[in-house]
Amino acid sequence: MQTQSDSAEAQVPLGVFVRLFTAVMLPIFLAAIDQTLLATATPAIARELGDLRDSAWIAVGYLLASTIMAPLYGRLGDRYGRRDALLAALALFALGSLACCAAGGMWWLIAARVLQGLGGGGLMVMSQALIGEIVPPRQRPRFQAWFGMVFVLASVAGPVLGGLVVSRWSWRWLFVANLPLAVLAAWRVRSLPRGDAAPAVAHGHDALGVLLFALTAGLSLLWLTLAGQRFAWASPTSLAMVAAACVLGAALLRRERALQHPFLPLELLRMRPIAWCGASVVLFAAALFALVFFLPVYLQLGRHGSAAHAGLLLLPLTIGLVLGSNVTGRLVARSGRPDRPPRYGLSVAAAALLALGVLPASGALVAALGLLAGLGFGTVMPTSQLLMQTVAGRNRLGAAAATVSLARSTGASLGTAVFGALVFGLVSSADLQAALHGGDATAVGRVTHAFHLAFAAAAALTLVAAWASTRVPRVDL
Repeated sequence: MQTQSDSAEAQVPLGVFVRLFTAVMLPIFLAAIDQTLLATATPAIARELGDLRDSAWIAVGYLLASTIMAPLYGRLGDRYGRRDALLAALALFALGSLACCAAGGMWWLIAARVLQGLGGGGLMVMSQALIGEIVPPRQRPRFQAWFGMVFVLASVAGPVLGGLVVSRWSWRWLFVANLPLAVLAAWRVRSLPRGDAAPAVAHGHDALGVLLFALTAGLSLLWLTLAGQRFAWASPTSLAMVAAACVLGAALLRRERALQHPFLPLELLRMRPIAWCGASVVLFAAALFALVFFLPVYLQLGRHGSAAHAGLLLLPLTIGLVLGSNVTGRLVARSGRPDRPPRYGLSVAAAALLALGVLPASGALVAALGLLAGLGFGTVMPTSQLLMQTVAGRNRLGAAAATVSLARSTGASLGTAVFGALVFGLVSSADLQAALHGGDATAVGRVTHAFHLAFAAAAALTLVAAWASTRVPRVDL
């Protein structure tokens, strides 16, 4: 897969790497941490603003907006320049954070999170594309390992920081902190060169495709979270939502196949390595983000832990993700084979999740299984970026980065919605309220059992992701 021109490129100087790292580190950090920042804060927010059942949309709204915007940012970045697209994403992200600070109700906060996600969807995509634009392919494994560490550290540091802040101050400070960080990130990004645009590769914005995708994904996730709780699965409302989602999805696929430059990166998804890698990333993200978002809720409702304690129990998962990402980057740099590590890592993570679902929980067990799951999950993100960028080629770096982000965000949205629907569908509102406010042991036991079943389901999902990763053909950097 490596071209002669790629192999002939000189090593990136240390000064150039430091300049790039300091410019895109903060956008990557902000994009990742705001996907999980409110995990430990969710019970506190539910007590202040409304029903715990609606709280899953605090995460789903952000993730869904990010999912919708990721391919669009990839196209815009390829056409107008990746640096300027990243600056626009930072501006939207800061505006959404400001709206979250002022939220007066649960659905106000959810709407503000959607606005924040419209910017957040471009932070990771454009940061990864800038890395691919500046760093030659053979050098990217080591660089991607560092950036992967920032991503995974932020993803799981979010609940830890959220728990500490909520235990001492208000959850609103979690959004206040984003504002100076976004300004600092914009200042550093402006120091990068504009880069070359490629209008011949990515012209056309496919606004109708964006709208159809948003409606299809939003309606599908809304149905998953509301069916069985707000209305019966076989009710007219439920059947109407399913029918509408199917019609919109069919219209989306028909339109995207007819366009030369569609909103969805279909030209990349037709490539077998990217298609199977994307499938494994969707399933991996579904399991990981369901674990990150709901494990702190489980520890607070089922184990009577504080927000700070629940956040700290996720530190082993953070350490495992960082170690797994770093070791994977080094192994791939030596072997030049990004297709191998996820096969083994995801199998290990599936075993850890299954044990979490069937064994009696204790602080030490949660920590040990979190470390094991993190080591396994850490093999995925560095390798998926490398594999897709290598297969896609230099002229489609933005589309490749958007494909990874689309797969990850889709999986995260789906996993969070399905996990929440499963847990909240297995217990009554009375049991949830009793557990939320420290109620009787019987109600807490029912809530705990629901979480255990959901963790076992996440283990099965991770095992399917491991199988999908074995279908990726050999790719050499």
